[in-house]
Amino acid sequence: MSPALQTKSRPFERGIELLDRVDYRLAETEADKEAIYRLRYRAYLNEGAIEPNSERMVTDRFDEMKNSWVFGVYIDGGLASSIRISVATPAFPTSPSVDVFSDILGPELERGMTIVDPTRFVADPARASGFPELPYVTVRLGYVACGYFNADIGLATVRAEHRAFYRRVFLQESWCEPRIFPGLLKPVGLMAARYRTTREGVFQRFPYMRSSYFERRMLFERNPGREVPVPALADCMSDRPSIVPRS
Repeated sequence: MSPALQTKSRPFERGIELLDRVDYRLAETEADKEAIYRLRYRAYLNEGAIEPNSERMVTDRFDEMKNSWVFGVYIDGGLASSIRISVATPAFPTSPSVDVFSDILGPELERGMTIVDPTRFVADPARASGFPELPYVTVRLGYVACGYFNADIGLATVRAEHRAFYRRVFLQESWCEPRIFPGLLKPVGLMAARYRTTREGVFQRFPYMRSSYFERRMLFERNPGREVPVPALADCMSDRPSIVPRS
């Protein structure tokens, strides 16, 4: 195998291997939520994205919204990263990115689009260097959500230096130049892809972005009374089985 092919294959192979050590856990207890809010604080402070605060936590109103899921990503039992997945629909047309980029995303919702909006992606600064595949297995949750909710559009709100990653992995394009998110010091731009037209290309390049319907249900089904979009049945069996989240 040529050096170029060896370099290209390494993220695939190690990403799949790392999934065997990963637990995706929805933050439901106050202890789990606080641990994630403190992880956000450490990560953002480490990269100069926020000012210090006395609570040493980062949280906002979207964390408790009915259309948001806050996940911790645990490796070998330890919290390594976190991401929040919000789902905006015509019936529930709000999310962090919709709030900031309303002029871009509002018309999409008016056309009936379902938008998956991953935000608050952070990694433990003390552990990230030991797991170069951690960004892949963390942002994978956004793609799992796209499958469950039969999304029309998948988003990423990222700083300019991270655009290449999302373009390479999710075939996303830049939809808007950087703007300031509430509470953050560094501006982020809006990237997006039409999920149904790009997913096969993503699956071919990164097979571990696939998920089973069982995994998607385990991660994103709400308890009775929670207001969430209903996934289209046609998409329920579209992907091959992958990992199953452990409690």
